[in-house]
Amino acid sequence: MTQKRIRVRFAPSPTGPLHMGGVRTALYNYLFAKKHGGDFILRIEDTDQGRFVPGAEDYIIEALKWCGIEPNEGLGFGDGPYAPYRQSERKPMFRQYAEQLVSSGHAYYAFDTPEEMDALRKQAESNKQTFSYDARTRMQLQNSLALSEAEVKQRMDNGMAYVIRLKVPQGESIIINDLIRGEVVFQSDIVDDKVLLKSDGMPTYHLAHIVDDYLMKITHAVRGEEWLPSAPAHVLIYRYLGWESDMPQLAHLPLLLKPDGNGKLSKRDGDRLGFPVFPLDWNDPFTGEKSSGYRERGYYPEAFVNMLAFLGWNPGTEQEIFSLEELCAHFSFEHIHKAGAKFDPEKAKWFNEHYLRTTESSELGAHIKSDVQQTFNIAEDNRRLSADYLTKAAELLKPRVQFEHEMKTTGAYLFQAPDTYDETVVAKKWKPELRPFFEGLQAALAALPAFETAHIDETIKSTAASFNLKPGEIMQLLRVIVSGQGGGVDLLGMIELLGQTEISERMTRALSRIGQ
Repeated sequence: MTQKRIRVRFAPSPTGPLHMGGVRTALYNYLFAKKHGGDFILRIEDTDQGRFVPGAEDYIIEALKWCGIEPNEGLGFGDGPYAPYRQSERKPMFRQYAEQLVSSGHAYYAFDTPEEMDALRKQAESNKQTFSYDARTRMQLQNSLALSEAEVKQRMDNGMAYVIRLKVPQGESIIINDLIRGEVVFQSDIVDDKVLLKSDGMPTYHLAHIVDDYLMKITHAVRGEEWLPSAPAHVLIYRYLGWESDMPQLAHLPLLLKPDGNGKLSKRDGDRLGFPVFPLDWNDPFTGEKSSGYRERGYYPEAFVNMLAFLGWNPGTEQEIFSLEELCAHFSFEHIHKAGAKFDPEKAKWFNEHYLRTTESSELGAHIKSDVQQTFNIAEDNRRLSADYLTKAAELLKPRVQFEHEMKTTGAYLFQAPDTYDETVVAKKWKPELRPFFEGLQAALAALPAFETAHIDETIKSTAASFNLKPGEIMQLLRVIVSGQGGGVDLLGMIELLGQTEISERMTRALSRIGQ
């Protein structure tokens, strides 16, 4: 028997920015497809037109591109044989499947108005209950099961609004074989009669994704845990349409949890604790509210993706740093956890820090050039904007930052002379009798024929010895005199980078201010 080609889909709704949990769903789909030489599809499920948000589709496409997990088929990535990939453009064909279910006795017309449904829900709430449209209640409501054929025909002839609902049987055990959770058994008595087709003719998710998955030959449906309670209804729909043998294998991913592990990770948690939950910045077109994204915060897409992969999955080894190609090679559903994955914002920074430190310093220097030039108003021909200078500056700064944009602030003293000097260090270390030493060191450094770290180090040590001074008495003060700060990058490397002229000027300036 020929094995089916693996086909998976990421099918978000364009109701706002793509949450990092959604990106993880896309990532796992991508990894599984690529590992098995299959297809990864982007399908936009926009059947809920009332919640459509302008710009959300473009955001989803841009986010996937930034992450490097691009579908090989679907909206924004090229049409395959199953276009269109926007569900609203497929609207006409869904009705036939809903009507097919009605004709076979597995679905029915429901005429209950929104007002009537609200009243039923409120009545149940007042009795501390939850209303469910199901086998226990359907015969007391306004639908084609409870009404006579004549009444149903009259209502439909009069153009009365209706929805089509799934008729869920009583007393059945519905088994889900989940790739992550194993066998999960549901009793049909707790499954409500899902709306399949709305009064505006649009299908709901429950019908639309099943029809599209079948027609697009999807082999695996990888989605969030929140869809697990709806899975038994989906099994029934496949069965009643005669497609059960072609039903995709299901994999329900664990939730992303708040840093404290208590509840699902939300935008509010990010706002409260100061980290993004979206891949890119998002400006709400209705409220004007702005939400920050990982890209604009300075995260590398490789670090973001690596971090996301480990929120619910691990390779079964101690290795944590994986390229996208390595993730594809190692990924499997067997190593996805059932329990929710707790998000650690500090771990996200750790991943970014690793990728920054393994980036070539020349590349980092090129990245920060424009930012440095604008921040410090440096002329284009200044040596501090040269490729050599910026490369060496980046090499010094790499161990001290987690993001590229931090280089200009953490290492500001590499791009402009300090105006102030660490008062704590000066108060603790400075003594008037040290002035002759620093003046002597300034002259000795200025006379060096080769201004390199080894010669600089030897000059500092020999000058200190001639004044009978120990390194602990002068090294931190020297750092303050040169950079204004009591801590920072490698001191000798910094002195070499700044150069003889700059060092001499900075020492003259500092000695005129410190201790006066």
